[in-house]
Amino acid sequence: MSSTPVPERLQALRAAMANRGLHACIVLSSDPHLSEYLPEHWQGRAWLSGFGGSAGTLVVTGDFAGLWTDSRYWEQADGDLAGTGIVTMRSGAPEVPEPAKWLASQLPRGSRVTVDGSVMAVQAHRQWSEVLSAQGITLVTDLDVLDDVWAARPALPSEPVYEHLPPFACRTRADNLAQVRAAMASHGAQWHWLSTLDDIAWLFNLRGSDVPHNPVFLAFALLGPDEATLFVAPGKLDDALVARLGADGIQVQPYAEAAGALACLPEGQTLLFDPARVTVGTLSAAAFVDKVEGVNPSQLLKSRKNQGEIDNVRQAMARDGAALCEFFAWFEAALGKERITELTIDEKICAARALQPGFVTTSFGTIAAFNANGAMPHYHATDAAHAVIEGDGLLLIDSGGQYPGGTTDITRVVPVGEPTEAQRRDYTAVLKGMIALSEAVFPRGIPAPMLDPLARAPIWRMGGEFGHGTGHGVGYFLNVHEGPQSISYRSRQNPDMAMQPGMITSNEPGLYRPGKWGIRIENLVLAVPAMETEFGEFLRFETLTLCPIDTRCIEMALLTDAERGWLNDYHQHVKQRLSPLLDGAALDWLVARTQLI
Repeated sequence: MSSTPVPERLQALRAAMANRGLHACIVLSSDPHLSEYLPEHWQGRAWLSGFGGSAGTLVVTGDFAGLWTDSRYWEQADGDLAGTGIVTMRSGAPEVPEPAKWLASQLPRGSRVTVDGSVMAVQAHRQWSEVLSAQGITLVTDLDVLDDVWAARPALPSEPVYEHLPPFACRTRADNLAQVRAAMASHGAQWHWLSTLDDIAWLFNLRGSDVPHNPVFLAFALLGPDEATLFVAPGKLDDALVARLGADGIQVQPYAEAAGALACLPEGQTLLFDPARVTVGTLSAAAFVDKVEGVNPSQLLKSRKNQGEIDNVRQAMARDGAALCEFFAWFEAALGKERITELTIDEKICAARALQPGFVTTSFGTIAAFNANGAMPHYHATDAAHAVIEGDGLLLIDSGGQYPGGTTDITRVVPVGEPTEAQRRDYTAVLKGMIALSEAVFPRGIPAPMLDPLARAPIWRMGGEFGHGTGHGVGYFLNVHEGPQSISYRSRQNPDMAMQPGMITSNEPGLYRPGKWGIRIENLVLAVPAMETEFGEFLRFETLTLCPIDTRCIEMALLTDAERGWLNDYHQHVKQRLSPLLDGAALDWLVARTQLI
């Protein structure tokens, strides 16, 4: 992102801090919409540090720089930060305090710490402020020090916004607005502010391409009792679309006027906002209105897919599965005959998806990781650093696509050469965990984190563990990661995480041995009714993903008869659904990889 060495960028930042009387600077991986994937304009942490992971917090003082990131990125951070003077701070490790506590222990009373409040969630701001103020340290949120030093900062994206239309749009804007307004009324709120891009795209049945991998666009939205305003940069919507929105009671105003609209809200009325999804800088404009806090109503509404959406997702999964069959047929035929690298895997799998009807883009950057690279859960091959697929080992491929009728996310591990006994044991433990969650039956409304031990038990039983969650919500032609459900015992439980029919969630246990290999097997699953008894309603999971699971890595003696039955049933279903979409080598590959075990 810059030819200037990282130490020089840090030196320039420290000079700017000194000019402003600041003792520390916090650089978040965030934007004003608290997005997971950021437009380049807000990739300041990556620009300043050189660390390419999607999650991390950079803290710079006069004599120290540290990058806090979780276990998914520890190995990557060590490599990316080598020679920069920035220390990898292993967030979550027992001996590593979180950055706010670290600053509180290192800085003297009276120090001033800055963070760009326009990209810090209200909830996070409260946590940081509580820790720092207790030590007499001031948190300054009205500065963006990066602007002082980032001379070639990229402009905001300007891609057009388009309408998500039937048959793929299975809800009307009027219905969406009515449901959100009903939730507002239950909070006693006349107004509701939205900053999160997927919530806005869902609410108005609009899509865009401002953010990599996610069909969303930069915007804010203000919803009132009878009107709604969409704040988006001029020129991104054509006149016809503006007119159609106007017919539904939606005004379009410039993106830059969002703060002014908040400032003009009537005194004495109430604004509903989500403290985890609105930044402190944005909310500061709403100085005169009363405020009530709650999770964005659209979070739960869009997480529960309706029947039309579910039907479309099933079709998208079939198209995606067909693309993967084409890819794997090529891969197995080319292995040992062509030079294949991790970059080749990314190129070929994207090309196979691009040939499928309706394919729009990837749903995240493809992870193609061979042997030791697979031990980094969010590894990303680059031109400068990637592996050649040769010799013996395990190849982990995590990829996904965006289609107008759904979003996909799948991970498969395949052997290259002959897997070792240890690799087979690890692979089988992960598979057993994935099957256990796939077959779960559970009470409707159970908190999603409570399901996590089902997938982890076989891995725990052999002394293993993994640092990421087992499952995340998945959007409908929206973000590949969405809430409110999260299948992770590390998640902070709240009532909004209750499992409900229509939720699509990933099922992706893993096991990673640093310096050796990584294993993750992932399907997407749909929560559907299972039964109703005198004890209440129960749900189960329908597996949506359609692609064979490689049986060559399984230690068969470790599978129970029930687990073999599940895998055989799954493979017969995959063959039935995908065979009509394939011919030639891809069909032959499908038949070979779905043989009964």
